[in-house]
Amino acid sequence: MCSLAGLPLQAAEASSRDLDAGWQFRAVANADRSDVKEWHPAQVPGVVQTDLLRDNLIPDPFDKDNEFHLQWIGLADWEYQTTFQADAATLAHTHVDLVFEGLDTFADVYLNDQAILRADNMFRRWRIPAKAQLKPGSNILRIVFHSAIEKMIPYAKSLPYILPSISTHNYGNEENIATAPYTRKAPYNYGWDWGPRFMTEGIWRPVHLETWDALRIETFHIHQQNITSALANVSAEVEIEASQPVTATLNFSHGELSAARNDDGDQTLQLDAGINHVCFSIRIAEPKLWYPVGYGAQSRYRFSTAIRVGREVAANAETMTGLRSIELRRVPDEWGKSFEFVVNGISVFAKGADVIPFDSFPNRVTPEIHRNILQSARDAHMNMVREWGGGYYESDDFYDICDELGIMVWQEFMFGGDMVPGDLAFQENVRQEAIDQIKRLRDHPSIVIWCGNNEVETGWYHWGDRQEFKESISADARDRVWLDYIIMFADILKSAVTQYADPVPYWPSSPSANFEEVPDNQHNGDMHYWQVWHAQAPASDYTLQFPRFMTEYGFQSFPEMRTIRAFAKPEDFDIRSAVMQAHQKNKGGNERILTYMLREYREPKDFASFVYLSQVQQAEIIKIGAEHLRRQRPRTMGSLYWQLNDCWPVASWASIDYYGRWKALHYYARRFYDDVLISPFWHDDKVDVYVVSDKLQLISGTIHMRLLDFAGKVLLDQTKDVQVPAQSSAIYFSIDKPSLSAKGDPRKSFLVFDLQVAGKQVSRNLVFLDVTHNLDLPVAPKIESDLTKTAGGYGLTLRTSALARNVYVSFGDLDVHTSDNYFDLLPGEPVTIAFKTSSTLDQVRGALKITSLTEAFQPAVP
Repeated sequence: MCSLAGLPLQAAEASSRDLDAGWQFRAVANADRSDVKEWHPAQVPGVVQTDLLRDNLIPDPFDKDNEFHLQWIGLADWEYQTTFQADAATLAHTHVDLVFEGLDTFADVYLNDQAILRADNMFRRWRIPAKAQLKPGSNILRIVFHSAIEKMIPYAKSLPYILPSISTHNYGNEENIATAPYTRKAPYNYGWDWGPRFMTEGIWRPVHLETWDALRIETFHIHQQNITSALANVSAEVEIEASQPVTATLNFSHGELSAARNDDGDQTLQLDAGINHVCFSIRIAEPKLWYPVGYGAQSRYRFSTAIRVGREVAANAETMTGLRSIELRRVPDEWGKSFEFVVNGISVFAKGADVIPFDSFPNRVTPEIHRNILQSARDAHMNMVREWGGGYYESDDFYDICDELGIMVWQEFMFGGDMVPGDLAFQENVRQEAIDQIKRLRDHPSIVIWCGNNEVETGWYHWGDRQEFKESISADARDRVWLDYIIMFADILKSAVTQYADPVPYWPSSPSANFEEVPDNQHNGDMHYWQVWHAQAPASDYTLQFPRFMTEYGFQSFPEMRTIRAFAKPEDFDIRSAVMQAHQKNKGGNERILTYMLREYREPKDFASFVYLSQVQQAEIIKIGAEHLRRQRPRTMGSLYWQLNDCWPVASWASIDYYGRWKALHYYARRFYDDVLISPFWHDDKVDVYVVSDKLQLISGTIHMRLLDFAGKVLLDQTKDVQVPAQSSAIYFSIDKPSLSAKGDPRKSFLVFDLQVAGKQVSRNLVFLDVTHNLDLPVAPKIESDLTKTAGGYGLTLRTSALARNVYVSFGDLDVHTSDNYFDLLPGEPVTIAFKTSSTLDQVRGALKITSLTEAFQPAVP
């Protein structure tokens, strides 16, 4: 220690370089194929499945039913290796660290054949001092990945009981033993009811070689202590690691992204060897605040710090954040206990969807993919996404885009539904995981809640397999399992959020009532509702639910034919074919879609018509639920449907398919999530006409109601001027069935409701007076089209002389995204949609196809 203290202290700035080149891989255990035991080129970041695919060693995992033939990959052990140079300048630094941003999952790391790390958590970041193992010139970095299943089966067998797991039902387990509960790995890797089972292994996040001398900055965080429109009180918190005691100067500056920075001055620091925590208070007068989309601007500030030792900059860091206050307001009221997000003092009705991983192989997800899906969410007036707990913590760019777009994030820790073990090693592993992830993400203003898990709590109370498990073990063991849950989700994770993520609130599970009563109820906490779909309850049952906040409800559909053709041949175009069943992960899902379909519609004439009708049906059913939830504000203050996206091409609950293509549901969402909504509710032989407004200002408008026959003849016409208060939902008038029946045949007429503001239509909704298969709809109504080239792309104007429902405009295999689709075309009311494409006018005209509802039906038998 004395000799170390006498060494000259260097102050060169810390630096980092990626180790992403020259990697190769091979199988080293549990693989029968000799070709994969030889070295092959690898890509880092990546996983073994994508490396095998890139080297033409396996077929496309998403094609046909290839998934089932590729399970051997996740049962094998794989070795990755690269060689990198360490020159004299690198080795002259006081510290040389290897930093692994993510290893999936059980990994033994060797540097020049010396063991330096045993990793056991996909979600942790590992920093390893490596100078002692490095040598001048070439150095070999080698990582051996062990099969998460094969490694954990002996351990699970040694336990007195095996915890119940989602994987048992979604796919099944090797030797019928669930290893997922004991493994800190993305739960969806084990298979889900919308995704395949691909047990990935590999260097799934970047690897860096970092050098530093006197000190380095571990974290730089802006703690938002008190934020108002008049004054922002924040503290800049810096975590510094110093090589030895040293005097340093710390400088802060801050400013809006588009403005000059303010220098907040210098501080002289006396740093101790090891970790030092420094806090610097900053007051910003009249700050520009960050708001969710629809409530204000998404202003952000950039904060910087630099640390000098003498005259030299030893380390610097920068972070960007939006200033906002956040509260999860839960107060007793006439319906139980409220559940609403309050941002900058404004109660926000959360409109959005649940997000799953964007690919089965996360290394393939690019910022462009994130932006496409998140921009689509914003385009559909969504202001929240729920980052579901069965995947992985998203990359930084995902949250950057949410910050930019004003999309709030309900962020879950990665527990997808399995009970948790209670050994201290597992608990400490998770604690460090939580600290790593909170520190990485806490400066994103979009994150408005940290949630402990997905459905673990409600599963313990309500799921059949959990009841069977509880009956199979002793009372003491049951108490122990539940106590392990409490320790994890009421202590470890809650404490981590309180300590590192303040003032963002913590919520133990989704759904939950915060341990105040049994979860998943309609008066306390958030709720998941699945009787519609899983129990085949009618869609109208959505209108019987009155949750405080709905975090899951959903209905399935198929992706469009262009997506289906990416994994299936024409001979597979049958919902009962092996390939279609392989791309339907919810048991009996295809048949369930058809069962619901025949309740409302006539039988589809062919497979393509079934696909189209599945999307129309999904959109109409979720519309019932979403509009009902919005009508209940302020009793209900959130509607998040399951789900926004897909991780592969599949029949699922998504509103956007794997390739980013909007289904009918997403076009519908843009209407039912609009800030102002006219929402007629047909029940008990009458129609109550609601107007829902998320606007912060009073709206003066006119409701225009018409009863039309299918040829467009006006049978009844009424208008009413309305004053719609800010952030409100109310009934503005009602009309009963006898009044309508007196004017027209319910099987041959329909209601049109328009809300007009300043002479402009801002919302429209239609009501049909019977189930679709009972209506005397026009058969294949003639739709005239006029396609023109415009300055920004193309315009397509459609018109008809008879009602055409759910008009779907498609362009074959051309890459075209339309401004609207799956809309009702009324007689005498032309609709123009816009779109952009790189295709020529002739190509677009040749590929154009227009489909309406009745064209999808099996022709009626005379």
